Amino acid sequence: MSDFDTPTLNVLQKKRNKELMERFFNTAGPTKRKKHYHIPLLHRMDWEEIQMLIANELYFVLHAPRQTGKTSTLLAIMEALNESGLYHAVYANIESAQAARGDVSKGIPEVARALTSDAAHYLNDPLARDILHEIQATVQAEGLLAELLTRWAKAADRPLVLLLDEVDALVGDTLISLLRQLRAGYAKRPDAFPQSVVLCGVRDVRDYRIRQSDGEVITGGSAFNIKAASLRMGNFAEDECRELLQQHTDETGQRFEAGIFPELWEDTRGQPWLVNALAHEMVWEDKSARDRKTVIDEERYFSARERLIQSRATHLDQLADKLQEERVQRVIVAVLSGEEGQENSSPFDSIRPDDQQYTEDLGLIVSRPWVRISNRIYMEIIPRELTWVAQTRILPETESEWYITDAHQLDMEKLLRAFQQFFREHSESWIERFDYKEAGPQLLLQAFLQRILNGGGRLHREYGLGRKRTDLYIEWPTDPEKGMYGPVQRVVLELKIQRGTLDAMLPQALSQTADYADRVGAPEAHLIFFNRNEKISWDEKIWDRHHSFDDKRWIHLWGC
Repeated sequence: MSDFDTPTLNVLQKKRNKELMERFFNTAGPTKRKKHYHIPLLHRMDWEEIQMLIANELYFVLHAPRQTGKTSTLLAIMEALNESGLYHAVYANIESAQAARGDVSKGIPEVARALTSDAAHYLNDPLARDILHEIQATVQAEGLLAELLTRWAKAADRPLVLLLDEVDALVGDTLISLLRQLRAGYAKRPDAFPQSVVLCGVRDVRDYRIRQSDGEVITGGSAFNIKAASLRMGNFAEDECRELLQQHTDETGQRFEAGIFPELWEDTRGQPWLVNALAHEMVWEDKSARDRKTVIDEERYFSARERLIQSRATHLDQLADKLQEERVQRVIVAVLSGEEGQENSSPFDSIRPDDQQYTEDLGLIVSRPWVRISNRIYMEIIPRELTWVAQTRILPETESEWYITDAHQLDMEKLLRAFQQFFREHSESWIERFDYKEAGPQLLLQAFLQRILNGGGRLHREYGLGRKRTDLYIEWPTDPEKGMYGPVQRVVLELKIQRGTLDAMLPQALSQTADYADRVGAPEAHLIFFNRNEKISWDEKIWDRHHSFDDKRWIHLWGC
């Protein structure tokens, strides 16, 4: 027999139907305005500039990191242009041509098929598909796209505008042929070629490095020198993050405490997928919060944040994959270590301007006002991802909680002495496994701490190019029942690579450590020097002592 009678089941079903009818925070695929909370799509771009470029018959680039809303924006542009009655605008995703690699005979026909198929799908327009069927048996791939566009533009009742998505997914001769066929017909616009073409992808066309079948490498800029502008989609503004979550409150009545919004901004800096993913994690993945009377407080926010980081979701997995690219490594290792040049090298040897711009286009860093990881969640994910294997293999004895005192505080001196011994025994073998060897000591300590703090504390990181240090800030709840709502132990650790003599580095390092500890309100501060000089013995490298700074604060110094 059922535990519920029929009326009760009806009430539960109605409640469930209401939940399923709610709009939700989108983390996959284009935004659908009736289904998803969203910021008005055309507000995220300079719509006036886009209209001007199209009206002036110009070809241009729109680029942004993955999962920032490019496809949704292109679809909105197509809709607005067609509703204006001035243009025949067509969106097409041409990523399927990537499978052809550099085979033009397969790649360009696939581009043409995708373009005509999307025209039929979005606009119910079979004209382009009919033209392609007519010419594909007689026109070679090297001129197929140009011929299709010429005939289509001539037959269309309004000037043709193309919005080509995922262009930079194409490779080799296929990509070169696409760019050159667009360039070849440029002079015939708008009567016999598209009035305007928008190329969309993660990267600007200038950053395409295309290897032809003969081995020659050319740049996208040289193959597409008709580009009039390069527009980059930005993240949400801080008030837009609030607006997005407020839509959920307005529709369901579920409130978010004011304290989460500054944290949400610093954690995401408006990266659209991160904002939506955190919100979805708070109000849906946390099943207890599906009761819309539940207020989303800071503790729920931080729990959602940690679950998202540990989930290794597709977006975060793609980010981690980019860390393996050599161009990205050169930039990120400098940011992690805080230094561009290494010992015996020019300070400009590490980072090339093109590599820095490429890494920024991927959304991993921002360059102004100084080069740093683009948001706090990425700051967390990058070291965790680079040291994930180490975290799973080091310090198994932490499960016995030997590092916690009777007052349920972290015994930092005991913990750091254990790390010194671990570093002495294993650093050479572990750092050799890292792709990011120059930042190896900092990463290894973070892996060590992360393994411990997964038991209930939080580890905050601050690092960036030019800082010449990594700042770590630990929060550890000392009342297990109250968690972060109860008393919290706060500890600062500053990590520095020792270059030159300790006496020369110490005054500035002490001042930096004290300033950071004062800023976050941490009574306990540790300053750790990593000595990479192979000529120095381990007995000389391993040391510790207390130091009084300005007669106001004790700082514990450590050598590794």
